[in-house]
Amino acid sequence: MPQVGRVLGGLARAYLANDGPNLVAASLHNEARMGHYEVLETVALADCALEIEGVDLDDLFATAARALAELMVDPATLGRDLERHVDLAAPAVDLLLFDWLGELIALKDADGVAFPEVQVHVECGTPCRLHARLAGGRLHGDATVALRADPKAVTFHLFRVEPCSGGWRARVVIDT
Repeated sequence: MPQVGRVLGGLARAYLANDGPNLVAASLHNEARMGHYEVLETVALADCALEIEGVDLDDLFATAARALAELMVDPATLGRDLERHVDLAAPAVDLLLFDWLGELIALKDADGVAFPEVQVHVECGTPCRLHARLAGGRLHGDATVALRADPKAVTFHLFRVEPCSGGWRARVVIDT
């Protein structure tokens, strides 16, 4: 299992710009519970496929948000002057992850913001619920912000959320 950070191949490095093998844990993310993600270059060549793991659902959802933010922008170049709270509900945990990532893309599209630091709490029940606190900044208006890809939507292509040894795993394909 890789350390905190990314496992990247050639296309993904060009896609995300290599900022080193290790990431500093986000201040809102519990350092004891930090999942990881991997860009799957051979799964969806025109889009961006991610394999995401977390020690629990909170960690999985936080790691998925961090991966999406890092798809959009180099987090080291983005301010942390904005804070948002998000509450969502869905009939199942996989649909909750789908809606969560869709909400983050909608915030990018509507407000021009990204949130690489998140604190997430997921409650499984009927319905499943998510409560999140986000910290980030504006994507435009600051020449020092290093933009990357422009995610359009989460897709259901190969989408899955499942328990695994050591926690939870998700596969997500993002339409870029």
